Amino acid sequence: MAKKKTAKKKTIQAHRQFSSPMLDGPDRAPSRAMLHPVGFTNEDFKKSIIGVASTWSMVTPCNMHINGLAKESVKGADSAGGKGVEFNTITISDGISMGTEGMKYSLVSREVIADSIETVVGCEGMDGVVAIGGCDKNMPGCMIALARMNRPGIFVYGGTIKPGCYKGEDVDIVSVFEAVGKHSAGSITDEELDGVTEAAIPGPGSCGGMYTANTMASAIEAMGMSLPNSSAQAAVSDEKLIDCFDAGAAVVNMINKNIRPRDILTKKAFENAITVVTALGGSTNAVLHLLAIANAAGVKLSIDDFTRIGKRVPVIADLKPSGANVMMKLVEIGGTLPLMKMLLNAGLLHGECITVTGKTIKQNLAKVRASYPPGQTIIRSLKKPIKKDGHLVVLYGNLAPEGAVAKISGKEGLSFTGTARVFDSEEKSMKAILAGRIKKGDVVVIRMEGPKGGPGMREMLGPTGAIMGAGLGKDVALITDGRFSGGSHGFVIGHVTPEAFVGGPLALVQNGDRISIDAEKREMTLHITKKEMAERKKTWKQPKPHYTRGVLAKYAKLVNSASEGAVTDDNL
Repeated sequence: MAKKKTAKKKTIQAHRQFSSPMLDGPDRAPSRAMLHPVGFTNEDFKKSIIGVASTWSMVTPCNMHINGLAKESVKGADSAGGKGVEFNTITISDGISMGTEGMKYSLVSREVIADSIETVVGCEGMDGVVAIGGCDKNMPGCMIALARMNRPGIFVYGGTIKPGCYKGEDVDIVSVFEAVGKHSAGSITDEELDGVTEAAIPGPGSCGGMYTANTMASAIEAMGMSLPNSSAQAAVSDEKLIDCFDAGAAVVNMINKNIRPRDILTKKAFENAITVVTALGGSTNAVLHLLAIANAAGVKLSIDDFTRIGKRVPVIADLKPSGANVMMKLVEIGGTLPLMKMLLNAGLLHGECITVTGKTIKQNLAKVRASYPPGQTIIRSLKKPIKKDGHLVVLYGNLAPEGAVAKISGKEGLSFTGTARVFDSEEKSMKAILAGRIKKGDVVVIRMEGPKGGPGMREMLGPTGAIMGAGLGKDVALITDGRFSGGSHGFVIGHVTPEAFVGGPLALVQNGDRISIDAEKREMTLHITKKEMAERKKTWKQPKPHYTRGVLAKYAKLVNSASEGAVTDDNL
């Protein structure tokens, strides 16, 4: 009997590899005393402690339901023999802050979320982690933390919102941004604008198209860090509650099998993520965030990997913003699993990659059919794609020597040459667009919005939405050292590096300059001579930073280039 007790204690100790303050022993009595009031029994101190990181908040509908989901993950961990402990971290709302000074905190929140999860899990010595995210930056923030700590962990997506309906059509948050442009152009009334606004967000869940939240959820599932089909479930559904419960239990299984995030997050896993994002026509933010997660996991990933994979993977999903359907339509026909099976059968996925289930991608998909219901038009066949190659196009040239990222669906055309209209902030560009001062043939240049220059690399959904709403989507291009919402579409190029604030070529562009963008040659060219470029460089002076104290100032000091993921660890 004594030998059995010793063996059991060794097993428990083996699970506790992180200097947990919850260990048995007389010296840990104060820790146990602190934990009894929050629900621990003496037996719980012998279990693996599973932290459930909730991004619940009432500042955004994306996350307003996540407290309930977190409780299900706690139940799942408890049912599998662990002890679930729920804690909270922040979220911000891109949709609410878009187009304001507040949006500068958006990308910064990714780092704050990662830091805060690491802080709690590290301080409390938790053995495993379930991280639940809803809005755009929650997901990469959670994943960066999981990769940094490398403790058994799993990500759970809070789920997509159900679409609103206005005049018989599905509407969402991007519909509102584009309605603003239509209103300024006089094509809809005040009442119609209010109607779209009131109908667009009917309840909890992340923005409804293949925008950044649904893109990153799909990418994380493809990497093997979520349970199968976690990325394609409604926020309010029995399926999502089951997903959360199962995730809690899955982390206990990962502890027992000693499966860590970095066992899963290999280079091939990131290639799988890029493949699925490409097939779905996902957000340009996937480039930024996958680079950052790879950095945290110690995996060498570059923007050129997106080009390499995009050459062999077609776009086959007809989803907003470039397509017609919301994410719930994909959920209704079977979600992401049939798509992944199609890609696996075509040799486009690495089936041998291990996942949080303890099984490989191929094993997870073994019983999944590589097809959708007859007659559906959301997912095309690989032989008849929407676009034969990837939509995430990385461009270089004298305007972006370190690269820039475009989302080219093909509907915008594959090249554009026009006249520069230069603005040193998003607000200035927005005023010009809404006032009707942007004309056919213009290239709107929005600079000083990069990671350091903003700081925070704001999303330009306001300007792109206004341009589309004004009917100029095919007639005007937009380039920026900022980034785009997953809801942006049109001839738009972001992540221009080096950014203007550090003296990149974008800082030297003047009104009236000719700019060419060629998606086929993957080039972006400012049509001035090298001599003229050098002369402008001599007279350029770096502007003073907008912030000198606080989180934005710290971020601006530490952050690296967007072409490297805009991460803060590399400059420590």
